[in-house]
Parts: sequence; C-alpha cells; structure tokens
Amino acid sequence: MTEKNMQGKICLVTGSNSGIGKVTARELATQGATVVMVCRNRAKGEAAQAEIKAATGNDAVDLLIADLSSLADVRRVATEFQQKYSQLHVLIHNAGGANHKRTVTPDGFETTFALNYLAPFLLTELLLDTLKASAPARIINVSSAAHTGGRINFADLQGEKRYNTWMAYCQAKLALVLFTYELANQLEGTGVTVNALHPGVIASNFGQGLGSFMNFGWKLITPFISTVEQGAQTTLYLATSPDVEGVSGKYFANRKEKRSSPRSHDAAARQQLWQVSQVLTH
Repeated sequence: MTEKNMQGKICLVTGSNSGIGKVTARELATQGATVVMVCRNRAKGEAAQAEIKAATGNDAVDLLIADLSSLADVRRVATEFQQKYSQLHVLIHNAGGANHKRTVTPDGFETTFALNYLAPFLLTELLLDTLKASAPARIINVSSAAHTGGRINFADLQGEKRYNTWMAYCQAKLALVLFTYELANQLEGTGVTVNALHPGVIASNFGQGLGSFMNFGWKLITPFISTVEQGAQTTLYLATSPDVEGVSGKYFANRKEKRSSPRSHDAAARQQLWQVSQVLTH
C-alpha cells in the first residue's frame, strides 16, 4: 500500500496532461497530495485529470488551463490558483518543448525561450509569497542535460538574427539552471528551496515539434531511451523525499546531485539574466 506522505500538501505541476508531467501528477496524487494540473489543452487536461482521479482514488486533483508561452496566461493562472488556494508546498515547472522553426508568442518572444524559461521565471515570481507562507516549500525546475550545450546570447536572446532549433532549446534550459541558482541565493533562510534536474532522454511526445527530419531521428532512438515512468522519478524524488529537505541550488539527475555545466556557474551571467528577465516580464 502506497504511503500517503504528501497528505495535506498542495502541489502545482505544469504540462501535466501527458508524459512525465502526467506521471508526476499521478504519483503525487497517489501519495495523498492535492494536485493542481496546469495544461494548455482543456480536452486533454480533463481526460488526464479524470484518469488520475480514477487511478488514485484521490478527488483532490484540480485543473487550470493556460498557454504558458503567453505571459498574460501565466499571470491569469497564478491569480486563479491564489483565488482557490492559500498555500503551495511544491511548484513543479515541467512544461517545455522545442519548435523546428522560429515562432513568436503574443508578447513577441521566441516561443522556446518563453515556454521553457520566461514562464517558470514569471510564475515563480507571482507565487513566491504563497510559497514562502507555506514553508517548508519546494520549487523544482525540469531542465535538461541539453543545457550543457547552451550559451546565453544576450545580444540575440530571441533568435531574431540567427535561429537554430537545438541551440534555442539548449539556451532556454541553461537559462533555467542559471535561474535556479540565482533564486536559491535569494531564497536562503526562507524555508523555500529550489533545484533543477535532468529527467533523462524520455520516450514521450517531445519530438512532435521538431519537424519531420528531427522527429524521424527521435522516433529511431525512442526504443532505446527511458520511459516516462523512469523520467518522472527525479522530479518525484525532489518533490517528496526527506533526503533533500533543505537542499537548494543544486542540479540532479537519476535522483543524485550532479555537477551542471561550467556556464551554469557563471555568476555574472546569472545576475544579468535575472535583470533582463525582470525587464522582459515587467
């Protein structure tokens, strides 16, 4: 019988209608948490919500709809959450993806950068007071080993001069790790921790946005990579394990602390990115 060690905890999981996000939401619900799913597509979100309720016997599974690449939607979903809940114990930024060609959001930002990085930055800022009031609380940023190939191009953050699908994704995931480290410094002593992770190379629907050639390559390697069940394990470890109580500003893979890329430890870049992000998100 599964221990209900998350009973009384409120957890918000973005991108939770499929893949590792859905597994994460399901397992948190299994452990007794109140789970708030944030999904872009209402029909898919409602189907996943019903599936999780049926599988876990936990009716405390809520659903909020938002396209997190839109900063207006990020603000709205934060307000909707705070109108319904006075506490938040675990915030999991799981939503992400990549596009095979450059597209822009309603705010004029490159979509990969907006979804993978600006959305977590802004949503965290908006929910920070709630997290602090709920301490001990945890923020978990699902990054990727792809961050090791990333470089923050402050002269062309939005890929207007030159765009490459993979480099845009790597830059966004590096930005998420830099954000994790800077936020950890700012949260010291508050009882709120923040950590980043690499979930592994996961057999999910990630490749759908990559275009025909890259998607074909993704399908070829899919049989040899981790399942979504395996991919969710590090997220769940950081969300629930007493072993990481009080641990903050770290990067994990396979449920163990790892050294992230040298660029992710550039304090000047970290602080510059924070300042730029505040301007971009107003």
